Amino acid sequence: MIIEISSSDNAFIKHLKQMERRKYREKHKEYIAEGVRILYDALENKQTIKSAVFCDALYRTAGGESLLTRLVDQGIRVYHIPEKLYAEIADTESPQGIMAVLPRIQINLGQLLKKENGLYILLDRVQDPGNLGTIIRTADAAGVDAVLLTKGCVDVYNPKTIRSTMGSIFHLPILILEDQQEAQDFFKSNQIRILTTSLSAKCYHYEIDYRQAAAIVVGNEANGVSDLWMEAADDLVKIPILGKAESLNVSTAASIMLYEAVRQRME
Repeated sequence: MIIEISSSDNAFIKHLKQMERRKYREKHKEYIAEGVRILYDALENKQTIKSAVFCDALYRTAGGESLLTRLVDQGIRVYHIPEKLYAEIADTESPQGIMAVLPRIQINLGQLLKKENGLYILLDRVQDPGNLGTIIRTADAAGVDAVLLTKGCVDVYNPKTIRSTMGSIFHLPILILEDQQEAQDFFKSNQIRILTTSLSAKCYHYEIDYRQAAAIVVGNEANGVSDLWMEAADDLVKIPILGKAESLNVSTAASIMLYEAVRQRME
């Protein structure tokens, strides 16, 4: 079903505008995904799409018409609006002409599958949405079993984060931790070694054995990992820096450590 909307005073349009803010995403337990590719990915991964909105720019976007047909055929309520109105609610500078409302995915530690050599990454107060999205995408590529986020991290459902994941948000469990001690207990009780990044560590990241179950902890862009996770670490590790840079971007550091784990596990 396609429903025509022409006014910015429409209740659904006002709802979409509200969803730009984290508190409303949390209140309604929903988020917005924008673009043809990511919505195809959502459909392929059996994600629930509550509703979608598009403008005529979609017809000029590769794959746009077939996506629209698929959404309508699945009985999803689709709204058609003028391009000018779409531009008012779009988060992208060059919109492809379609966005959708999806329910937030709620997962807790008890739902995680416990694997003999599971690989996890925990993000401690990572603030930049692009960094968060890139780490999720890298974690997906590296075969990570779950991404865990502490309180103080940027919202995983921030539109920029969603785009940066390139669909990987649909591919692996992402947990928002209410209780960090519970996460530490989960790691300890399941013999998952906690490997925490620290510039003052004596051990380099490639000197660690990642072939057993491990949780890699990376921290805030400005302040690094909190004392809570430093003290919980089984090993503190650092990445060699040979030039004059003081540190690496957190998404780069996470990628280097994750792919050291991949290298070792592929041997």
